[in-house]
Amino acid sequence: MPTRRATAALIPAAVLALAGPAAAQAIPIRNVVLVHGAWVDGSGWKPVYELLRRRDLNVSMVQEPETSFRADVDAARRVLDMQNGPTILVGHSYGGSIVTEAGVHPKVAGLVYIAAHAPDVGEDEAALGRRMPSVLARTEGAIKRTPDGYTYLDPELFPRLFAPDLPRERAEFVARSQVFAKAEVFSTPLTEAAWKTKPSWGIVAGNDQIINPDLERFYYERAGAPFIVIPGASHSVYESHPVQVAAVIEEAARKALERTR
Repeated sequence: MPTRRATAALIPAAVLALAGPAAAQAIPIRNVVLVHGAWVDGSGWKPVYELLRRRDLNVSMVQEPETSFRADVDAARRVLDMQNGPTILVGHSYGGSIVTEAGVHPKVAGLVYIAAHAPDVGEDEAALGRRMPSVLARTEGAIKRTPDGYTYLDPELFPRLFAPDLPRERAEFVARSQVFAKAEVFSTPLTEAAWKTKPSWGIVAGNDQIINPDLERFYYERAGAPFIVIPGASHSVYESHPVQVAAVIEEAARKALERTR
């Protein structure tokens, strides 16, 4: 069984624009499923979606309810069931925990983690986050909680912590359209770790204030996942740097079937 080695490198921003129609035809995996993180919804994937559709990939977004970890994993599995062949499963942030659990699905050929958590069996992202605290974790009062146990990020702090590299108007809109997440979704231990059996790739957001970039590196290195670092990118890297994100997803679609653990 070959050993996979994680490497950090920068993908040129124009890589997708330079690839021609012949390259698109060479992509063996045509299905991509995108899983958003906590406090946001699938609409943030639109820039990445549009780039992947230009490559003639079949792209679906999961809209998880964020009411429980199990409900969110089930939402991802429903979309995976609908795919017509091998699929690249992509998770951002808390979505990384979802794809780690749901990624054992037989249609999943590879995983991509975008500024994401990737716990092991028995681990949960809240505990792991305490080992390597983020700026968010050190910002008193940033995470709010409703009386019935749902969490959200203070809308006044959201643009600075979650999306400082997005246009201010966009960041403020996302702050005011948050999906409240049940608190226990972050502390539910995983029962599966798909990165142990599925080839994986990763992106570290160099200026991530929500997840410590060092924790992202730890996850990807542990998984043996090749990864890139995007300097200066915020937690909203999938919106602020869609070309680089789409390029990594396309790389996974090209190579997942070639890689074995």
